[in-house]
Amino acid sequence: MARKKQNYPLLEGLEITTLAAEGKAMGRWNEQVVFVPMTVPGDVVDVQIRQKRRRFMEGYVVNYVKRSPLRAEPFCAHFGVCGGCKWQNLPYEEQLRFKTEQVRDQLTRIGKVELPEIQPCLGSAETRYYRNKLEFTFAERRWLTFEEVASGADLEATPALGFHIPNMFDKVLDIELCHLQGDPSNAIRNEVRRYCIEHGYTFHNAREHRGLMRNITIRTASTGEVMVIVVFGATEMERIEALLDHLTERFPEITSLFYVINTKWNDSTSDLEHICYRGKDHILEEMEGLHFKVGPKSFYQTNSKQAYELYKVAREAADLKADDTLYDLYTGTGTIANFCARRCKKVVGIEYVAEAIEDAKVNSAINQIDNTSFFAGDMKQVLDDRFVAENGHPDVIILDPPRAGVDEPVLEVIRRAAPDRIVYVSCNPATQARDLALLDADYRVVAVQPVDMFPHTHHVENVVKLIKRP
Repeated sequence: MARKKQNYPLLEGLEITTLAAEGKAMGRWNEQVVFVPMTVPGDVVDVQIRQKRRRFMEGYVVNYVKRSPLRAEPFCAHFGVCGGCKWQNLPYEEQLRFKTEQVRDQLTRIGKVELPEIQPCLGSAETRYYRNKLEFTFAERRWLTFEEVASGADLEATPALGFHIPNMFDKVLDIELCHLQGDPSNAIRNEVRRYCIEHGYTFHNAREHRGLMRNITIRTASTGEVMVIVVFGATEMERIEALLDHLTERFPEITSLFYVINTKWNDSTSDLEHICYRGKDHILEEMEGLHFKVGPKSFYQTNSKQAYELYKVAREAADLKADDTLYDLYTGTGTIANFCARRCKKVVGIEYVAEAIEDAKVNSAINQIDNTSFFAGDMKQVLDDRFVAENGHPDVIILDPPRAGVDEPVLEVIRRAAPDRIVYVSCNPATQARDLALLDADYRVVAVQPVDMFPHTHHVENVVKLIKRP
C-alpha cells in the first residue's frame, strides 16, 4: 500500500529575523529554523511549508501580515522568478552589513582562529550594470510564471532567450531587460531572439537534444570593446553565417564575433574550437594603465571596476618591497601577477588552465613586463619543494583559489616555503576559514577585508592577510 504523502503545515505570523546562507532569509517556529526566500528581516508572513527536515523547514510566502521597514522595492521585472539578484528587496547598506557578518561568522565558527577587527565590506560603486560577461540560453518554449498560469489566459509557448530557472536544466525564463550588464548587451540579445524567430531558426530542446540555437555569451570590456560568442547545436552554415552577418551589420560596435558548434549533450564549450568570424580574436580590458587580453575562453573578474578595488586591497596587504619574490598561486590570466609586478623583483604565477597561462604571458608582453614567469599544471604537482628551490624562495604568496579552497598538500608546501606574508583572496569564506585553521600554527591573521563583487547577491570576496609567527 502506497504511503500517503505528508501534509505540510501553514505557519501563520512567522517573523523573519535574519538573513542566512545562499541568499535565504529565516525565522524560527517552535525553535526550529524556517527558511523563506524573497523575504527580509522584519517581515511577518504566513508561510506554506514545502520541505521539512529534522533540523529545518523551508517554505514560501502566501500572505504578508506585515512588511519590514527595511524592505526595498525591486527594480527588475523578473525579480522572484529569475534566479539572480535575490537581494534586490534589501537596501544595499544592509546587504553589505550582512556580508561582513557572514565573513565574521564563518571565519570564527569554522576557522576558530584569532582574528583582528574585521573591516566593513567594501561596497561596489555600481550596483547595476556592473557585470562584463553574461551567458544566455535558448529554449524552445519559454517558462510561464505562476501568475501567468494562474490567470487562465490562453498563453502561447513562444521560444525563449534568457536564464535558466533555478535547479531546472531545461527551463528558461525569457529575459527582456537585464540590469546586470550595460549596453549593448540587452539590444544584442533581443535582436538575436527577434531575428531567429522571424527567420524560423529552431531553439534548443535540452531534453530531446535538438535545435540550432543553444547559447550566446556577451562580454563588454571597460575599454568599450565587445565580444559576442554564439553557440550552435548543428553545422547549418547558411543559417549560421546569415545570423552572424546580420549581427555584424546591425551592431558595428562588436569588436570580436565568434561562433562555436556544440553537438554534445552538455553546454560546456571549453573543450571546443571557438571560431573567430569577424574582428579580433580578443578584447582588451584596462586597469591602472595596464592592458589585459581577454579571449573567448579567458577568465577575467566579471565586475571590472570592483576587481580593481579588490586587487588594490590584495596588493596593499602584500606590502611588496623592491627585492621581494612574489608567488601568485591560481594566477588565472595573470591579472594579479602583472598588477603587482612593478612593485617587486620577481613574480612567479601558477595556474591549472594552460590557455590561461598563455594569456598571462601575453599580458606581460603587451605591458612590457619582464619580471614574470608563468607555469601551467595541477597546483599539487607543480608546487613542490623542488619548484621552490628552482624558482626562488617566496617572500610573499598571494592565493586566489577556486571555491573549493586550497588542497592540503599545497598548504604544506607553502608552510615549508615559509614566506613572510600570505595574502589569501577567496570567493568562499567557508573554505577559506578551513584553510586558515591549517595555517594557524605558523601564521597569524592580521587583517580581514570583505569586498562586494556581486551586489544584490549573497556572494562575497574576502581578503585575509597573514604574517609568519616568530
